[in-house]
Amino acid sequence: MQKRKLRDLEVSAIGYGAMGLSMGYGATPEKEEAIKLIRKAYDLGCTFFDTAEIYAMGANEQLVAEALKSVRNNVVIATKFLFQKDWEGNATEHLMKELRGRLENSLKMLGTDHIDLYYQHRVNQDIPVEDIAYCMGEFIKEGKILGWGQSQATVNEIRRAHAVTPLTALQSEFSIMERIYEKDVIPVCEELRIGFVPFSPLASGFLSGKLSTETKFTGIDARRVITRFEKDNIIANQPLLDLLHQFASDKEATPAQISLAWMLHKKDFIVPIPESTNAKRITENLGAASVLITDTEYANIETELAKIQIHGNRTDEDMMKLWSLKD
Repeated sequence: MQKRKLRDLEVSAIGYGAMGLSMGYGATPEKEEAIKLIRKAYDLGCTFFDTAEIYAMGANEQLVAEALKSVRNNVVIATKFLFQKDWEGNATEHLMKELRGRLENSLKMLGTDHIDLYYQHRVNQDIPVEDIAYCMGEFIKEGKILGWGQSQATVNEIRRAHAVTPLTALQSEFSIMERIYEKDVIPVCEELRIGFVPFSPLASGFLSGKLSTETKFTGIDARRVITRFEKDNIIANQPLLDLLHQFASDKEATPAQISLAWMLHKKDFIVPIPESTNAKRITENLGAASVLITDTEYANIETELAKIQIHGNRTDEDMMKLWSLKD
């Protein structure tokens, strides 16, 4: 597995998002099976694992911890804290106390004395990013975290936070189907030497090419509210899948691998973290690091993508609707 740098953190070129092992995409595997899947990713060369405090209320962090405890010093673990919009604190002392409590709880759940990469899960507009950045800087000085990051942040928020405590990485949604961050965020990450970590790099599985209008999603499955999975949008987005299948055939790869290889070719500081609860898909996804796209092939893909209109997307607002759905 190739290695890449998120600022000063060395990680595998493709990471593993662990959320789906505990929540978010329908039925989850039994604990022992989930641990095997994480270990399989590690055995295939993955050294970068992503979780968060809110994934199954800490259970996902515990799962990651148990799976990786014997190889803890060989991996980079990222987790996240989230302040809801009703935050009312503003004094730095109060904020530090709250953040320290969150951090200590994640350290306990992860069974470790430090977190390699600690993200603010979403930027809270009630808290100046400078204040969050200051607290992260203090935790770095204490050795509690090695680096920090933001998720779904704007250019303004990135610059302001980075000026206080340099950011290690930015984690945001990015894929062939969702490219809004190419315009300004990714260039700023390059300018400031901040790693970019795409979540949903396969558009929640859409880019695998294995889903159809007949695919049914039930229970707590995010694809029930992600609009790209609406029947009309699945049909309308078929030209994109046709394009991926064409390039995949030429490279003796899969559509998912072409999607990830395209991303890896774009910038050397981009490290996607695809999720999967399927052993074959994990092997396929991590295998994308060995699918090398030439400059000419990349240019051809970009030319063809420019002709295709994407239908549907994924928003935090839509994701919130999931919890109110009835089976």
